[in-house]
Amino acid sequence: MTDSTAWKSVHDSSGDAIELFKQSAYKPEVRSPLNIALLNDSSVGDFTLNLEALQTSKEYGHRDLCLFFGFQSPTQFYYVHMATAADEHAHNIFLVDHAPRRAIATSTTKGIDWGTNVWHHLKLERSLNDGAIRVYFDDLSKPIMTAQDKTFGEGAIGVGSFDDTGKFRSIHLHAPKISKTRIDFPKPPILQKP
Repeated sequence: MTDSTAWKSVHDSSGDAIELFKQSAYKPEVRSPLNIALLNDSSVGDFTLNLEALQTSKEYGHRDLCLFFGFQSPTQFYYVHMATAADEHAHNIFLVDHAPRRAIATSTTKGIDWGTNVWHHLKLERSLNDGAIRVYFDDLSKPIMTAQDKTFGEGAIGVGSFDDTGKFRSIHLHAPKISKTRIDFPKPPILQKP
């Protein structure tokens, strides 16, 4: 995690979830998301990731949640940014490669409607052979974003947000091969009392 103090396990009538409830005290080396939680030290190539997500921030154009994949290091990874409105910095598939994030989607929608207190089904598919990346939001018959890129191969998977909050549950990762990996983020600064 970029900052374990920004996350907690929650349980309510709808079940168990992990919640990103505040901003991480993390400053990335290059312009990229601040709030990242990687799944169980697992690295995958081809995969399908299914989960449910609830966005808990106030509405604005860049209101987002993110999915991370192909994660090599804190300065080399892919992420999907799902936001209310699309522009050059929002609602796209991004590549971070030792430089600020760069949009790589070949198709995308104009944005999504997170609603208030609404859980959504998210699905992310990746194929290493042809570099295909497909992202689904609620309607699993048609992707809301697609891309084709082979910059990174096998890597870690994760959830989070660029700079908002949200909850994630029912996370299911299907992959023909899962390897062990360990990604270490720089530790947040320790706050000193005046």
